Amino acid sequence: MDDRMLRRRVYGADHEDPDPGPRPGHTYGELVGGPLDGLLLDVTGWSAPQLAEEARLPTEIGRYGAGGRAHYRRRAGDPGHWDWTGDSR
Repeated sequence: MDDRMLRRRVYGADHEDPDPGPRPGHTYGELVGGPLDGLLLDVTGWSAPQLAEEARLPTEIGRYGAGGRAHYRRRAGDPGHWDWTGDSR
C-alpha cells in the first residue's frame, strides 16, 4: 500500500477507532462519487461473483438518510475503484 492509501478511512470503521485506516494483508477498493466518496471498501475474501455485483452499503449520509444505502459498482478495467451508481432506501 502506498502512503496515500494508508492515510485513508475504511468504510465501516468505528468513529472512535484511533486508527480507522487500512490494515496490512487486506484488499481495498476506493469508493468514487456519491456520499461515501474517498472511503476505502474492504473487499478481502470476496469471491469473484461478489466482486462483480453492486455493493449496497448502508449509510446515513445518502439521499435517504438513516436506513438508506449507497450503491457502488466495481469499475471495469480498474478494479481498484468502485463508482457510485445511486442511492436507495
